[in-house]
Amino acid sequence: MGIEQISLWQWNFLVMSWVCGKWAVYTANTRKIPHLVNCLSVGDTDRQEAAHRIANFPCTMAKRRCAGMNDEQRRVGLWTFEHEHYAAGGQRAAGVDEAGRGPLAGPVVVAAVILPPDYWRPALNDSKQVAPDARERLYDEIQADALAWSIRVVPVVTIDEINILRATYLGMRAVLRALSPVPDLALIDGWALPDCPVPQRNLIDGDTLSASIAAASILAKVHRDRLMAELDAVHPGYGFARHKGYATPEHLAALHRLGPCAIHRRSFAPVQACLQAELPFDV
Repeated sequence: MGIEQISLWQWNFLVMSWVCGKWAVYTANTRKIPHLVNCLSVGDTDRQEAAHRIANFPCTMAKRRCAGMNDEQRRVGLWTFEHEHYAAGGQRAAGVDEAGRGPLAGPVVVAAVILPPDYWRPALNDSKQVAPDARERLYDEIQADALAWSIRVVPVVTIDEINILRATYLGMRAVLRALSPVPDLALIDGWALPDCPVPQRNLIDGDTLSASIAAASILAKVHRDRLMAELDAVHPGYGFARHKGYATPEHLAALHRLGPCAIHRRSFAPVQACLQAELPFDV
């Protein structure tokens, strides 16, 4: 696609992506954001999350602007980063995303996908914005149509041993190494992946900006949701099939009533609080 063929809305999409990247670099190298976050009466992990959200406010605004595009505009927009890679001589871009970093229970699931060029399904989007029945359909379609895909489940014991961030990184490296053919670029939702086995490009809220990352988010979420439904039968009473291990009022009430079970993350504060209260332990 030549410069003369780029429409105004495509220029807007590209410019906003560039601005988001510049803003992230600026905030990472100034003291304004850390100073603001330090004023918050929260723990270290929450401060990091708050800084993340503040620094990426422009990305959030760009995402909302893109949400107003029609289906064809969304399709072209979601392939912007892949097309940029292919135009530079790249061959295979893989999208990488995870599901389950925040819950109090259950594994974190990571997926990687290499889509055929210009692959499109109208419902393709950030998995959290797709209806459950549509996610299920996309899960099967993506696995059937992808050039390559990989899913890895990182168990609770690993999360508690090395922390959730390192466990997520472990899963991301594993899915990228498992892909065949091997990608020559990883489009990763979020910050840079340490020791990434292939060249990477990091996109904040990437599951709303890249078709490949959106596809990976669908695979990761559906796979994890199915696992949590199975674990609900193994550990009844907590409602895992409904809340998927997230800290909903229902889950917190069950946690305090029943105590932690074998799939609760003991490195997470609400679970630690229950253990310190010497509540029953369900094996």
